[in-house]
Amino acid sequence: MKTSIRFQLNGQAVTLDTDDERMLLWVLRTELGLTGTKYGCGEALCGACTVTVDGKAVRSCKTPLRNVAGKAVVTIEGLANDGVARGGDLHPLQQAFIDHGAFQCGYCTSGMLMSAAVFLRGAPMPSREAVEAHMERNLCRCGAHQRIVDAIESVAKQTDKAP
Repeated sequence: MKTSIRFQLNGQAVTLDTDDERMLLWVLRTELGLTGTKYGCGEALCGACTVTVDGKAVRSCKTPLRNVAGKAVVTIEGLANDGVARGGDLHPLQQAFIDHGAFQCGYCTSGMLMSAAVFLRGAPMPSREAVEAHMERNLCRCGAHQRIVDAIESVAKQTDKAP
């Protein structure tokens, strides 16, 4: 049954008339054309589909659209404009991923970035062990985890650039 769902998406108001049981991932990708959020496992285990909802990291493959009604959703396309980019087009984490070669195929990158941004907001000066423990919940099939941790750690050490 169709229903009207309203929410903020990357800072813009969105209203959709659709089935509120549809998963957020598929609405983002098919109805809204935001393909940066990836489908990985479909079971909320790999993290490729991570977005933020009201500042919390969620797995969009298992988030019904009804759960975002009236909330603020940020995808990888909106990360740099999520009130944290300073003086450039990229979020500090995006730049750090580039600088550290923290991606190989890039499939997991958007989920890694979204998860890391939320993590650093809650733990602005984490230990390397804390970064590693948090990022274990996001899978990278290419084996770039050490470079990913290096990139996140570099942003955490730059307190003027941390999200």
